[in-house]
Amino acid sequence: MKAPIQQILFPEMTERVISPKPANVASIPQRSPFRYPGGKTWFVPTFRNWLSNHYPKPELLIEPFAGGGIISLTALFENYVSNVVMAEIDEDIAAVWKTVVDGHAEWIANEILSFHLTKEAVLEKMSRTAVDVKEKAFQTILKNRTFHGGILAEGSGFLKNGENGKGINSRWYPATLAKRFINIKFVAERISFLQKDGLEVIQEYSHRGDVVFFIDPPYTAGGKKAGKRLYRHFTLDHKRLFTLCESVKGDFLMTYDNADEVKEMARNHGFQMRLIPMTNTHHATIEELVIGKDLTWMDSYPAVHEPTVEYKT
Repeated sequence: MKAPIQQILFPEMTERVISPKPANVASIPQRSPFRYPGGKTWFVPTFRNWLSNHYPKPELLIEPFAGGGIISLTALFENYVSNVVMAEIDEDIAAVWKTVVDGHAEWIANEILSFHLTKEAVLEKMSRTAVDVKEKAFQTILKNRTFHGGILAEGSGFLKNGENGKGINSRWYPATLAKRFINIKFVAERISFLQKDGLEVIQEYSHRGDVVFFIDPPYTAGGKKAGKRLYRHFTLDHKRLFTLCESVKGDFLMTYDNADEVKEMARNHGFQMRLIPMTNTHHATIEELVIGKDLTWMDSYPAVHEPTVEYKT
């Protein structure tokens, strides 16, 4: 297949490192209640820059692989869009967002504040199977906050040493978590949630020119194993995803693992790419791919970041 004409004329524009160092995540409001593997808090400054340069202002943001939802929440709290559609196929994560959208954010906040966290109490709560959506949501938050890395996939286990030897208490901040849910309550009516396959959601909204998509799929292209370990629903037709992105009438921004197979798919569909640094869970700086239709707005980096403020994740 021939390379797209923009790749031939401007090869240096397809793959360059943006920003000299990773964003300082401590300066970014931690709006999500999840401590989520593969979370995109580090990407928030780039996302803000994208929508700030987007004319006209989009009415709707679609996040088809929502996970912890930090991008959708940022878009709502900072009024980049009027409404969002969040989609997530995982039933545990979906339970949390359903609970919020159905008007029960305050209920889950109160559950968090009143729960006395011990390993025995968590095991007892997790052992309950005949539970409604609200109870499943609380179970999910408990597991996310007490299991290693916040991993919800099968095979994950309790934090052992944790932060400063605190074990399962390392990431359990009741007041902080409750406040996040209370805050989300005030934007919940602007969220539409779908427990649905992300590819179907992209196709459903592909004809609309007044929407933008933020797409953060499981990183399993090119034989990558991280997505298989971190997520229950890691299987994805990556080629179909790129074909769908080419068909969308609105704009999109996609993040991906820096893999040769991904870059080849992006080139074949005529998309632009940039590399952006981020710090992984082992505190090493790596580069992730940003893919879109037109990324020339990124070439004015580094963006201005907010003053450092300490936030607990």
